Amino acid sequence: MRFLNSFAIAISMYSKIPMPAAEWNEKNMKYAMCFFPVVGVIIGLLQFGIGSVLLTYTSCGKLFFAAVMTLIPVLVTGGIHLDGYADTIDALSSYGDREKKLDILKDPHSGAFAVIGLSVYFIASLALWSEAEISALPAAACIYPVSRSLSGISVVSFPTAKSSGLLKTFRDGAQRTRVRIVLIIWACAAFCVMLLLGQRQGRNIFAGLVLSIAAAFLVFAHYYRMSRKKFGGTTGDLAGYFLQVCELAMLTVIVLAGSVPAY
Repeated sequence: MRFLNSFAIAISMYSKIPMPAAEWNEKNMKYAMCFFPVVGVIIGLLQFGIGSVLLTYTSCGKLFFAAVMTLIPVLVTGGIHLDGYADTIDALSSYGDREKKLDILKDPHSGAFAVIGLSVYFIASLALWSEAEISALPAAACIYPVSRSLSGISVVSFPTAKSSGLLKTFRDGAQRTRVRIVLIIWACAAFCVMLLLGQRQGRNIFAGLVLSIAAAFLVFAHYYRMSRKKFGGTTGDLAGYFLQVCELAMLTVIVLAGSVPAY
């Protein structure tokens, strides 16, 4: 029952999927973060299924396909991670000191740079998906559990910038060592699936997936350095920022690898 409650807390917090009510107490919060990648699995399956149907059984144009693929994660999550991405763009663009940046993260209003950042993000996502072939869908589906696994690892591993907040609640309630191990297993499993898929599609695709995994770790390293240097640690908004940038970076490499002629 405890794990079911932890599952319900994670899914209800990080998605719009209806879940039974579960009390947010220390007992139920211990392993909630372990189920964070499940949201990514759901998004990946939806994108693979819907994308395959659109490209195989309909005559929809590339723009329509790209719009659907871009919107699926937003509809499933309700945009919770995009909100963190937008707030982080605002904070980074302020060039203020650490306290100023943290104040901007807490501000419920969106600034001009947040709007610009979101516009750039959606244009980039649309452009990438408009170039994606059906062969890219299985590997692209793995992006979403990967980004959530790494984001969850940061929550239970990185120093926190604030002494309060939702991230602090999840972190303090978690069995951090066990949660970290489970999330590492999630990430390794997703990487293995990606590489197995790549082996079946030729050397170009396999090399592209290896580079995509490398891109995820590069973004993760950037996120760690940036959060420590500019904010004094991570926050829920910064974790959301990392998740969105990680997904876009991995998708970029997968799509570009698929467009290189086979050799």
